[in-house]
Amino acid sequence: MARIRIAACQLNPMVGDLEGNAELVVNALERAEAAGADVAIFPELVLTGYPPEDLLLKPGFISDNLEVLQKLAARTGRCAAVIGFVDRARDLHNAAAVCANGSVKGVYRKRLLPNYAVFDEQRYFAPGTEPLSLYLIGGVRCGVSICEDIWSPAGPVADQAAGGAELILNLNASPYYAGRAIERERMLATRATDDACAIAYVNQVGGQDELVFDGGSLLIDADGSIVAEADQFVDDVLVADLDVRPVFRKRLLDPRGRATAPPLPEILVSLPAELPTDRLRPPRPQPRTRVEEVYDALVLGTRDYVTKNGFREVVIGMSGGIDSSLVTTIAVDALGAEHVHGVSLPSRFTSDASKDDAAVLAQNLGIDFRTIAIEEAQQTMLGLLQPAFAGMPEGVAEENLQGRIRMALLMALNHKLGWLVLICGNKSELAVGYTTVFGVDMAGGFAVIKDVFKTLVFDLCRLRNERAGRDLIPQSVLTKPPSAELRPDQRDDQSLPPYEVLDPIIEAYVEKDLTANELIASGCDADLVHRIVGMIDRAEWKRRQSAPGVRVTPKAFGKDRRLPITNGYRG
Repeated sequence: MARIRIAACQLNPMVGDLEGNAELVVNALERAEAAGADVAIFPELVLTGYPPEDLLLKPGFISDNLEVLQKLAARTGRCAAVIGFVDRARDLHNAAAVCANGSVKGVYRKRLLPNYAVFDEQRYFAPGTEPLSLYLIGGVRCGVSICEDIWSPAGPVADQAAGGAELILNLNASPYYAGRAIERERMLATRATDDACAIAYVNQVGGQDELVFDGGSLLIDADGSIVAEADQFVDDVLVADLDVRPVFRKRLLDPRGRATAPPLPEILVSLPAELPTDRLRPPRPQPRTRVEEVYDALVLGTRDYVTKNGFREVVIGMSGGIDSSLVTTIAVDALGAEHVHGVSLPSRFTSDASKDDAAVLAQNLGIDFRTIAIEEAQQTMLGLLQPAFAGMPEGVAEENLQGRIRMALLMALNHKLGWLVLICGNKSELAVGYTTVFGVDMAGGFAVIKDVFKTLVFDLCRLRNERAGRDLIPQSVLTKPPSAELRPDQRDDQSLPPYEVLDPIIEAYVEKDLTANELIASGCDADLVHRIVGMIDRAEWKRRQSAPGVRVTPKAFGKDRRLPITNGYRG
C-alpha cells in the first residue's frame, strides 16, 4: 500500500492580480513543504483568478500569466505543485501545470468546458485534445483534471482511471449556492467508487463580484469515503495522508472498472518519501446548516467585494426594517464595526418605532450612526414638481421620490467620504419589481441580499441572534409587518401576497423555470400565478439597472438569468 501526503491549498485569489496570486501560491507551497507534502494542489486558474472574463482577450495578460508560472515552477522542489493557469498554443486553454524540482513537468488542458449558468468558458477557451498522461508522484500514479472534467461519468477522469490512475488531482473554481457542498460530495463519492480511484478535490474560496466560492476541499478514497475536509468560506491549506491501495483487484472484480484502454504513459515527478507511521488526518469541520451556509457566504462575499475593490468603509441607509437590519449586521461581521456607518433617513411617514429600532441596532453593533431627515428635501422636490402634478392625486410618484432622495444623500456621502453604499433590496422584491429605480433599495455600490428571499431574511436574522446569544437585532424588527413606510399605515401585504405565498412561486418560476401553466397544474391559484408571473416579467428592465450582489441560489438575477427586456412571450 502506498501513502501520499497531499496539501489541498484552498486559496482566495483576486482576478487579475497575477503577482498577488503568485505570492499566495508561494506562501501555501511553503506550508505544504514544511508539512512534508508530496504534492500541493491549487485552485483552477489560481494565477489569473476565476473567472477572468474578458481579461483573457488581452494578449499581454496571457503573456504575463505565463511568465509568472515559470517563476513559480523555478521555485519548486521535491513537493510537486499543480497550478491552474491560462495556457496558450493555437488557442487559449484553461490548464494546470505540474511543477517540481524547478521546472514544469507537464501540462493538462481542461477538456470539458462549461457554458451554462454563470459559466462562459467556451467564449474564451478551446478544449484540450492532447493525449493523456499520468504523473508518478510519491510512488502514486496521479491523473490531473479541472473542475467540470470530473462531473461527467464518461469524461477524462474515467479515461485516466482506465489508464491506470490511482489518484485524481482535481482543481476547481466551483461557485457556491445553498446546498452545493452536498451535491459535490455525492458526485465525488460516486466518481471515486465508479472509477475505483481516490480523489483530491481543491476548491477556490472567496468573493468575486456576484460569485462566492466556498472552498470545502476534500480528499476521498477509492471507496468514496471522505478522508479529510477543509472548512467552507475560509482560506486553508489542508494537509492529510491518503493511503492508496492497489486498485486493480477492485477493477477486475467490478465490470464498470475493467481496463478497456492501454496504460497511459507516466511522467516521473518524485519517488516515495519516508512518511511517519501515524497518518496525518486533521479533524473534519463542524457541518453547517443551510441557513448558516448562506449567512457565511453573504459575509464573505461582502467582505471581498468591498476590500478587493479598494474600499475600507461602507454606509447603509438604516430604516429600522428587517432588510437593512440584516445588511448592517452582515457588514459588521464582514468588515468590523469601526468600518460601518449607519444613516437614518426618516420622512414624515417613518414611525418612531422604526427610528428607535435603527438606533438600538446601531448601538448593539457599536457602529457610527447619524440621522439625516429628508422632509425638507422632499418638500422642495414636491414644490418643484407641483406645476406638473397639479390636480392629480398623490401616488407612487410621490412615494418613490423619497427613495431617490435617500439614495442621493447616501451617494453624496460616498463621493465626499469614500464610503461604499450597501443597499438592502431582497430577491422577493426585486423579482416582482417592488422596488424604486435609482432608489435606496436598488441603486448604490453592492446589494448584499439581492439573491435572498424575504422569508430567508427572517431566518438569517434569527440565526444571527442565536449566534450572539441575545437579541442583537431587536425582536420588534422581526415581529412587525414589513413596510416601506412611504405612505401612512403602509404594509407590504397591501401590494404583494404574503411572502410565505410569494416566495415559493418566484422560486419555481425563476429558479426552476416552471411555466405559469405548470404552476397552476401543481395546485397554485391561477389568478395569483398570472399576477405574480406578470410582475416578474414586467420588472426585467428594473433588474438590469440594479447593483451587483452575492449569489446564493442556483439561479440569481444577473449572471444566471438572462432574459430579454423587450419580450413578447408570456407563459
